[in-house]
This record gives sequence, structure tokens and C-alpha cells, in this order.
Amino acid sequence: MTASQLVLGVKLRDDARFDNFHGERNREAADRLEALCQQAGGVPVVVLCGDADTGKSHLLQAACHSADQQGRSAVCISVAELQPFGPAALSGLESQDLVCLDDLDLVAGKRDWEEAIFHLYNRIDDRNAMMIVSASDLPGQLPFQLPDLVSRLRHGLTIQLGIYRDEDRLRILMARAEKRGLVMSREVAAYIMRRAPRGLGDLLGILDMLDENSLQAQRRLTIPFVKSVMRW
Repeated sequence: MTASQLVLGVKLRDDARFDNFHGERNREAADRLEALCQQAGGVPVVVLCGDADTGKSHLLQAACHSADQQGRSAVCISVAELQPFGPAALSGLESQDLVCLDDLDLVAGKRDWEEAIFHLYNRIDDRNAMMIVSASDLPGQLPFQLPDLVSRLRHGLTIQLGIYRDEDRLRILMARAEKRGLVMSREVAAYIMRRAPRGLGDLLGILDMLDENSLQAQRRLTIPFVKSVMRW
């Protein structure tokens, strides 16, 4: 089964854009990636490295949105979702101007996947297109078995993302609430963080619930309102 036979690609979140990437810790990294996307082919491959919850998936989707705004084709692929179909599912992706592969480290050590990604890289490079991948660590620190793939990944640009602190998460939560038209005070944001899981994805999931429930209430978020929605 080839990529053309699959409905591939992550459905891009409308709010996953460069101008909605908050958190000063990784702002410089986001700006650097955005500048590269504007150049459209300045480097053959960009590797985004960082732990979970550092914004890698957001930046991949932002890059696709940027390409679309420039009239270029782009696709964002979740490697985790692609794995059941086997490495042959990568065939044909080189037809895109930008190919983003999220969580590439999931197939590190799997020779057939590594070879397929290596050949995909070469086909993309031949078209002067661009590939952006995310991984949990630097290419040389991951258990890849194919030296040529590591060499290709190192040949591009590596952007490392830092781990968010609680203050970063609090500011991101407040900024994302404001972007949705919600009024969230620092007191309310701190209350949510004291009771919710600290992962940024979890916090933004809670924001989704509050946003949905606030449509029938005031747009100002209060602690009593958060308590009632979250049953805390």
C-alpha cells in the first residue's frame, strides 16, 4: 500500500501556526524554523530535537501552514500512525514541496524503515524540496543502524528545543486562552496548573473543554467555573 493509496497526513490544527507558538524558551528556535520555511529550500532537511511536550508537533504543523500560504504543497505525517502500514507507505511523498515526519525516532533501529526514509530523503533532495523531522534526541544519539541516514540527517540543520518550566506553561496557557477570546487571569491559570497534569498537551486539552463549555456562559474564566467544568 503506497502513500497515494492512503489518506495520509495529520489534520492540521488551525491554531498550530508560528504566530501562535508561545513560550520564550523556544521562541528563537521557532523563529529560525519560520525563516527557513520562508526561504523554501534553504536546506534539504531540518531536525527538530526535544523531549515530549516541547512543541515539536506544533512547529511541524506550523511549517505546513506556512508552505500552504506560499502556495506550496505540504504534508505532515505521524510516524506512529504510519507504522502499521509499513515503510512502503512513504512512497510518493516526494511529490510534496514539504514533507514533515513527526517522531522519527520511533523507527530508529528498524532497518527497513531507515532505508525507506533514506531513499525518501534522496528523492526529496533531488527535487530541491524540503523535509522536516522531529525526534527525541540528536540523530547521532538515536539507535539508527544505517550510517548513511544519520549522515544525511546531520547534513541538514538541527534545531534543539528546551524543556518548558512551569512558568513557561502558565504563560502559554494564558496566551492560548487569549487567542481563543477567553479571559484567563494568572490566578485562574495557576489554579489549573496546581490541579492538572503538568504536560502542555494536557493543559491545552483542559483549555479545549473550558472553551467548549464557556460558549454557553461568559467568556471570562473564573475558579468556580473551572471547578464546575472539571469537577475539581
